[in-house]
Amino acid sequence: MTPFRDTTQLAFGSTMDNTCGSILIVYDDPDFRELVSLLCARAGYACVEAGSREEALTEANRARPDAVLLDVMLGESSGYQVCRELRSAFGEQLPIIFLSGERADAHDRVAGLLLGADDYVLKPIEPEELLARVQRAVTRSMSSQERSSNGAATRLTPRERDVLTLLAQGLGTEQIAERLYISPKTVSTHVQRVLAKLDIHSRAEAVAFAYREGLVEDVAAHLLAASSL
Repeated sequence: MTPFRDTTQLAFGSTMDNTCGSILIVYDDPDFRELVSLLCARAGYACVEAGSREEALTEANRARPDAVLLDVMLGESSGYQVCRELRSAFGEQLPIIFLSGERADAHDRVAGLLLGADDYVLKPIEPEELLARVQRAVTRSMSSQERSSNGAATRLTPRERDVLTLLAQGLGTEQIAERLYISPKTVSTHVQRVLAKLDIHSRAEAVAFAYREGLVEDVAAHLLAASSL
């Protein structure tokens, strides 16, 4: 059975007017993944492909996507597990759409939604329907990012920005404390204040925010200048 009901749009592209964004396509079947990527790319989206849990998390952490299309059955891993990990890292603002050709049972769809998915699409897929769902998800995601980031960085103190950039560079609490000559408890306090000011819920979300807003390079330069004094 073909994964798409109508392949016409795959051949000629879509004329849908949309707000372009980035899509992470996570599917272990390379042929289907390429078809979805082609469809979304011709609709104006920047597509990144991943064939495994590890690749998906690596790509998402490298650059936060505006939406994720995620296979339910992902080789040796479960798409549900990846969904949980993406939710933990990026919060509810990241739209996740499950794609499935096997788990059509209502209980499975409900389980996916309860685990944090925003939508659930079954094969064979209508290209226009998938693009409409993607467009809605990306629009919501980009709008949410704009609201959450608008002026948020300006609320951080210089020390909080220092802590955030070192956190984004992969340092742990003890390492940050040594680098900034403060106690681990003080580091934890700064991290909690950063999360509260940015209205996010995890260190991973804070790191994603830092890279998205370009804070890492700015603060890194500040620290380099300070160390040379």
